[in-house]
Amino acid sequence: MQLALVHARFQFLETVRVPIAVIGNTVFPPLILLFFVVPNADVAGNPVVATSAVAQLAVFAVMSTCLFTYGVGVAEDRALPWDSYVRTLPAGPGPRLAGRLLTGLGFALLGLLPVLLVAALLTEATVTPGQFVAGLGVLLAGALPFLFGGFAIGYAMPVKAALAAAQVLLFPLAFAGGLFLPPAMFPDWLDSVSTMLPTRGARDLLVTVLTGAPPSTVAVILLPVWIVVTALLAGWAYERDEGRRFR
Repeated sequence: MQLALVHARFQFLETVRVPIAVIGNTVFPPLILLFFVVPNADVAGNPVVATSAVAQLAVFAVMSTCLFTYGVGVAEDRALPWDSYVRTLPAGPGPRLAGRLLTGLGFALLGLLPVLLVAALLTEATVTPGQFVAGLGVLLAGALPFLFGGFAIGYAMPVKAALAAAQVLLFPLAFAGGLFLPPAMFPDWLDSVSTMLPTRGARDLLVTVLTGAPPSTVAVILLPVWIVVTALLAGWAYERDEGRRFR
């Protein structure tokens, strides 16, 4: 655990030395809330609708952190001679991966705080303490496909390709998953596609926990499938990288 904390501290400091890498994840979600939710009295003034909107943007903030911290961040590390040296040390991959997980969790929390602050001050979104705690658990579980997907991207691609892949995946998954607009506004064909995406499953579960709104059954069933599939992809990408570089 001590080694994991050392890795986490190193990775955190390395990231914050480039402020724009942090600003992107912490500013964009609350800006969406400020520009598109707060001015709309029918949304911001309705506790259920406002809470749903905040839940959607919370999922977006965590997804963005996972794709860039684990995807682009891992690809950048692999390009450095220091990472090759660290991976040959007898401590094994555990402390380094645990440190990466802790770093991502820290940046995910940083991305959530502005969203929660804007929601608390400028909307009627409301949850009980129990719902808040349960929501955090659901949010972490719903983030797993993006966490594993980020690792798969980072270990399978060079930096430029990883950055492009993260950017290409982020907004289509967010929009089609109902993170910018509620799925109730989708046409039938888009709603059908949406239910098959991990973003929709994470969004529906979080909204259900926070508001009691019924989720899409298909989206909830497919979310664990996405977790397993992305975990297998991440394992394959890691083993492939190990085999090419260190065996």
